[in-house]
Amino acid sequence: MSISTRKNTQQVLVGNVKVGGDAPIVVQSMTNTDTADIAGTVRQIAELSTAGSELVRITVNTEEAAKAVYEIRNQLDKQGYSVPIIGDFHFNGHKLLEKYPDCAAALDKYRINPGNVGRGKSRDPQFQQMIEFACKYDKPVRIGVNGGSLDQAVLTRLLDENRDRAVPLELSAITREAIILSALESAAKAQDIGLGKDKIILSCKISNVQDLISIYQDLSGRADYALHLGLTEAGMGSKGIVSSSAALSVLMQQGIGDTIRISLTPEPGAARTKEVVVAQEILQTMGFRAFTPMVIACPGCGRTTSDYFQKLALDIQNYLRDQMPVWKNKYQGVENMEVAVMGCVVNGPGESKNANIGISLPGTGESPVAPVYEDGEKTVTLKGDRIAEEFHDLVERYIERTYGSK
Repeated sequence: MSISTRKNTQQVLVGNVKVGGDAPIVVQSMTNTDTADIAGTVRQIAELSTAGSELVRITVNTEEAAKAVYEIRNQLDKQGYSVPIIGDFHFNGHKLLEKYPDCAAALDKYRINPGNVGRGKSRDPQFQQMIEFACKYDKPVRIGVNGGSLDQAVLTRLLDENRDRAVPLELSAITREAIILSALESAAKAQDIGLGKDKIILSCKISNVQDLISIYQDLSGRADYALHLGLTEAGMGSKGIVSSSAALSVLMQQGIGDTIRISLTPEPGAARTKEVVVAQEILQTMGFRAFTPMVIACPGCGRTTSDYFQKLALDIQNYLRDQMPVWKNKYQGVENMEVAVMGCVVNGPGESKNANIGISLPGTGESPVAPVYEDGEKTVTLKGDRIAEEFHDLVERYIERTYGSK
């Protein structure tokens, strides 16, 4: 499926990044630093941007955080990072935007949760105040509804209406509808206040995969706002990756979604950039975008009792990704390249021929030679103790020769 078959949505400009319309699906991430820690937050935003995050959201929850935003933006600009910064507001955003105009002006987008913008009688005035700031500073807004912080007034209203039905709906159906209505009604209020449709992005996040798919399918059919996708509280490790991939891939295959975030719980000591890598890999394996050369490698079996090919595949994969911040401007199209690192003669030559460049390493009991294929033709056979280093050099020369003149 090509990007052109995505469902038509209103395009929104977030800083220098287009979201929706005919723009590519955008990768987003979020910091987990204390925003008041300017140096730490700048460092993490820079890391996320370098990894490929095209939008970065930060928490703005205290006066200290709000005070820090202007300097965070200033330092990023000085270091050459133009990545748009989004302010994540809950409960007190109206106060912070009013008290700290430098913060309001420095952010590229505001994120508002209708369930947390205010309670009771204070909800509508505080929501209006935040939208008015968005209008004043010409900022787009993501109206982000979460299942865990759903606007209880909307849910209560729908539950009351459901009691009068001849055949009442199940609670899960009512909850899904409440999430959708919270987003749509809030967007309509924002437009009534004066915010244009080209300044509004919607999201309706929940942690259940099937519910998330159902909600976005329904939402996309009822409005043409740009949509941000994400499975909230996806979890840690393989669970978070698998559940996010399952939910978002189904939706994107149906043409739904303009920007995505993978909400992984970081494993102890793991880089925050993992969520960016996963988002990119989902988009690339689905065929929507290309970010970095892909490494094809076999899973290993009884023919590959040595871990040599595994180490080489990991080394090449890390090398390619580490080089992309430089290569994306130097080697046009290199992100579409495929490299095969195979472990035995069964599928090794075939997969290597199909890749741009590939190596078929010797399996258990096979001759200690490693044929290398470039664009389907065998170019050299490597032997000895320096196979890894020599293949590494061949990959570099192939990239320079193939993409360096473009």
